[in-house]
Amino acid sequence: MPPATDLASPRPPSAIVQAPAPEAGRTMVALGINHALHDGYTDLIYVLLPVWQAEFALGYAALALLRSLYNGALAALQMPASRLAEHLGARTVLVLGTLLSAGGYGLAGASGSLVGLCIALTLGGAGSATQHPLASAVIARTYGRSARGPLGTYNFTGDLGKASVPPLIGLLMTQMDWRSALWLIAALGLAVALAAFRLLPRDPASPGAAHATASRGTPHGQTAETGRTGFRLLVAIGILDNAARPAFLLYLPFLLQEKGAALTTVGFALSAVFIGGALGKAVCGRLGERLGVTRTVVLTETGTAVAILAVIALPLLPALVVLPLLGIVLNGTSSVLYGTVPELAPGGRVEKAFAVFYTWTLGGSALAAPLLYGSIGDAAGPRVAMVAAAATALAAVPLVLLLSRHLGPGIGAAAPKT
Repeated sequence: MPPATDLASPRPPSAIVQAPAPEAGRTMVALGINHALHDGYTDLIYVLLPVWQAEFALGYAALALLRSLYNGALAALQMPASRLAEHLGARTVLVLGTLLSAGGYGLAGASGSLVGLCIALTLGGAGSATQHPLASAVIARTYGRSARGPLGTYNFTGDLGKASVPPLIGLLMTQMDWRSALWLIAALGLAVALAAFRLLPRDPASPGAAHATASRGTPHGQTAETGRTGFRLLVAIGILDNAARPAFLLYLPFLLQEKGAALTTVGFALSAVFIGGALGKAVCGRLGERLGVTRTVVLTETGTAVAILAVIALPLLPALVVLPLLGIVLNGTSSVLYGTVPELAPGGRVEKAFAVFYTWTLGGSALAAPLLYGSIGDAAGPRVAMVAAAATALAAVPLVLLLSRHLGPGIGAAAPKT
């Protein structure tokens, strides 16, 4: 069977139907705004952790658990969300998911107990589970063979949300209490849901579309077993990369407060990391084309470890300067890994591969934060836990070297010049 000719699309080439340009543009705008909101919702939690610690007298493990309730629901429900879209359509599921996430933050603002907050965060994560693999599949079907660029744009919009929503809430909390600030951000979610309902086509992913996915052969002439092994290694690297990121961000607000930062400074410091992350997705994607996946990921994971150690050791002002650079390598790896999923998708089933990749990488992150890094923080303090995050990033390097054996020419290493 010949190699796949269209790795971006979940349908075989003969089934690809590109949407007209205006409809494609509206779809991208709607999905981009939705992605920005959901990623902003996810990372907004980091700004709220010190507030909740004071409000409910929580330890670091409990704070990590709060974050993991959101991310755990997000990870666990992505494949069920994809299956639900087969029956209701992607437009309906995406809109309902956004409404559920907005309602979760509204409930968090109204909750007067820790139990209510836990329920609210779980609901918010369940709503956010609708958008990553589902939106990726919609974009792939909408743009057909030209989907790689739009998929990169879609990834970038998530970082815009990370860079804007947390500092916005940090600023609002200087003018009002945190509950009122969450009600406002929930109202923003309602507006985004309405925009998605208006802009998305009625049926961007028709019911049963997932079943239209056909096996398109193993990329680059690999055997089926070699392709599965490569994909498993890719998922393992993604788990480590995704675990290192929240392990660092979980303790960053507390480390900065130790160095004398105010709450507003913490919000803008997180924004600096996320802005760097947005830049990293673009820079590291291009760097991957020049250096290859192996060299790029080794560079970003090693850079992540070194930058985390620098932030721990430096005083406040120099640490703030390092944060955007740290964001570049911290998020840049995910861009390279995400782009490699279609190349290693078992049986060429890209839509399912994205769902599996997101489920395992986000799920591993959700479990690692409270069970491992939260316990380390309680036992030894934030600085030691952040050192553990740096070690986690370095642990991905040997797996990347193993993965290089399963990557085709011009992917694992830089493509030869002609």
